[in-house]
Amino acid sequence: MNMNMEANTALADELDAFEREARLAIRRRRQLIITLRIALLVVTLGGWELAGRLQWIDPFFFSMPSLIAEQIYDWFVNGTSQGPLLAQVAVTLEETGLGFLIGSVAGVICGIVLGRNKLLADVFSIYIQIANSIPRVVLGSIFVIALGLGMASKVALAVVMVFFVVFGNAFQGVREADRYLIANAQILGASKRQLTFAVVVPSALSWILASLHVSFGFALVGAVVGEFLGSKQGIGLLIATAQGAFNASGVFAAMIVLAVVALAADFLLTTLENRLLKWKPGNLA
Repeated sequence: MNMNMEANTALADELDAFEREARLAIRRRRQLIITLRIALLVVTLGGWELAGRLQWIDPFFFSMPSLIAEQIYDWFVNGTSQGPLLAQVAVTLEETGLGFLIGSVAGVICGIVLGRNKLLADVFSIYIQIANSIPRVVLGSIFVIALGLGMASKVALAVVMVFFVVFGNAFQGVREADRYLIANAQILGASKRQLTFAVVVPSALSWILASLHVSFGFALVGAVVGEFLGSKQGIGLLIATAQGAFNASGVFAAMIVLAVVALAADFLLTTLENRLLKWKPGNLA
């Protein structure tokens, strides 16, 4: 009895030691990754700044990190030519959010409906392929002509940019649903509606959520391109104004603001995905 207890204690100690070593290794790897990321950023920005100051590159065309930081600071303190910087960000975010929401909902609904109905899929497939083959950015000019310089034209372009990405993933996710689960649900007497919402949609959820990361970026591109083509406010107008004034620092500064917005949105979408997909083995605590 004592020998068994001693063996179990020794085994538990070994497992604890192994777990501590594994956690330490993971912590060290994370620290290494963070250190390398910071080092890469410092080397890139430092090299860029040095190249500009030594005239290896022309700061007029390529700017420098210090000039870009000054431009962002000036926008925050003194505002832009169109008004406060945060107001421009808010306008672009509103257009992006509306386009993302409408395009995502429409894409999910159409993807599920066509994925569950083969006749509709066969009828609409050719038209979807034709519409998807059109360069969607070109539609921005049509939307500006038809809907004006207000928010509607930017939202419309963002919707078009988002729709096909989400639709494609939702449609494919529905088609890839586990046939054995569907057959079992049918044997148990599940109706078509129950089958769709209890089996097919949860199976396609990972496909749909994966498309949201990409589609938000497309929504942001749609909103900015629409503003670039013609608008009264927004980050796209800032870029167009800076380009017209040959202000490279302004263009880079606006790009950095957009990157921060996109990263923040991606973080929120990742958090949402982890909450909705807790059942997946990789997301279990």
